[in-house]
Amino acid sequence: MGINNERDIEANMQIGPTDQGMVRIFIEADGIEIPMDFDPEEADEIAEEIKAAAMAARAVKT
Repeated sequence: MGINNERDIEANMQIGPTDQGMVRIFIEADGIEIPMDFDPEEADEIAEEIKAAAMAARAVKT
């Protein structure tokens, strides 16, 4: 499965700080819970990657 393969799955995503000073991305779908913890520097890198992907996606639409 690649990034361009669509799936008809609903999921909820929450993002926030933990009491341990980490950033957690929490995904819940079909009874499965996936907590992913990142240190703040990793979270900044992920945020930059998301922004770059959003800019690339906008370029595809135009």
